[in-house]
Amino acid sequence: MLQNWQVILGDNIDADRPTPLYMQIIQAVIREIERGRLTSGTYLPSSRELAALLGVNRKTVVLAYEDLIAQGWLVTSNTRGTMVSDELPDQATGKPDLASEQRDSGLGQPGYPLSVPADRVLSLPEGAGPKIDEGTPDGRLFQPELLVRASRAATNRLSRSNRMHYRDPRGAEELRHAIATMLRAQRGLLVNEDNICITRGSQNGLFLASMALIQPGDLVLVEHLTYEPAVVAFRALGAKVAAVGLDAGGVDIGEVEKICRKQKVRAIFVTPHHQFPTTVAMRPERRLGLIELSRRYGFAIIEDDYDHEFHFDSQPLLPLASYAPEQVIYIGSMSKLLLPSLRIGYVAGPQKLIEALAHAVALSDGMGNSITELTVANLIESGEVRRHARKARKIYTERRDSFAGLLQDYLGENVRFTMPDGGLAFWLQFKGDLAEIERRARDGGLRFARSTTYRMHPSAPGGLRAGFASLNEQEAEAAIGLLTQAVT
Repeated sequence: MLQNWQVILGDNIDADRPTPLYMQIIQAVIREIERGRLTSGTYLPSSRELAALLGVNRKTVVLAYEDLIAQGWLVTSNTRGTMVSDELPDQATGKPDLASEQRDSGLGQPGYPLSVPADRVLSLPEGAGPKIDEGTPDGRLFQPELLVRASRAATNRLSRSNRMHYRDPRGAEELRHAIATMLRAQRGLLVNEDNICITRGSQNGLFLASMALIQPGDLVLVEHLTYEPAVVAFRALGAKVAAVGLDAGGVDIGEVEKICRKQKVRAIFVTPHHQFPTTVAMRPERRLGLIELSRRYGFAIIEDDYDHEFHFDSQPLLPLASYAPEQVIYIGSMSKLLLPSLRIGYVAGPQKLIEALAHAVALSDGMGNSITELTVANLIESGEVRRHARKARKIYTERRDSFAGLLQDYLGENVRFTMPDGGLAFWLQFKGDLAEIERRARDGGLRFARSTTYRMHPSAPGGLRAGFASLNEQEAEAAIGLLTQAVT
């Protein structure tokens, strides 16, 4: 019997390896259980016997056994000793064992849960062919020399003031001040720099805010058509996600209240300015109704105002955060306005929330990018952001009108859409089988985000979100031409 244990475990124990001996014993036992060589109910040698057999200190074996028992692999019997737990599933796989080095570096091995399902990714497939994105700006419109000058000035400023070191995880004070000033003047938010945390884009801000707010098992509401990365973030933190209805006026307030009467809701995620993906704006009465429900039932509103600057036909409605700063976590981005590659987002909220976000930043990032943050602050303070916004709005208005004309000319009655009064995308609904249209479009070389990435409920209407801002007229015509081939 002792000789068998030498074969089973001894060959996997090596004092010259950097892994501690007790951990090697743990790994060896687990490996043999997974292979099926150690089955439920099998008794292991006593700690003294195994220590002598392996040539290690008895305390090393005791430590390994205690850890394996705590993890549930082993159980102990006061009279007969330590054995493999009988509550484990059938371990035998019928496959040959991998080498120790391969098993220890198994990330990426087939079956390891690292990849995202192919049909649930809000991103464009790689390639050089025509594309229709979900509504991104055109980085070609921003003059690179402006960025170079602002970055050089930021670097010199930080060096002269001896600030090329770790700093406030909330972000550079200059940028927080500039964003707070912008939010007060243009969006009616009652905030100062202490109510702002700078993040690496809006998605990072959404995740950090969710970390501060959500506990495993909490219920988070989203609209039945929504921004999928937000749903993924909530679920990654252990939240339960439920979809509520949506129509031309925004989120279905009655359905939200019905759910709140039955169970505790922790938060609702909305994009009220230009709903993602449908582009509709939430009506004022629904905004006030949602805020009232938030106060009555005690849930938070996570407001993603991802493209507030781009409103073409009238003055935009004020954000929900301007009405109820104590109820709303407000998430915004400078990436849509300037360059997505700058990765500058921000969260505005009560000071206690910002302190919680700063703690999360300190744990995950330590700090942001001081040079990039001060560069953007320089662009805001110098007026370059305001000038660029005016120029971009003019160009995007022209591209929106041209895109609508191309849709009508090429697709005619085969497509339905409402001209968006703001934002950087159209919401397109088609006659015929949408899944078949998407398949044909992909086969034809068109790159786009699939409709399944938006739908959170089977009853949600199907459609495609078609960004126009990043495409000049020739690029837009090429993309719509391929889409037309798939539809007709």
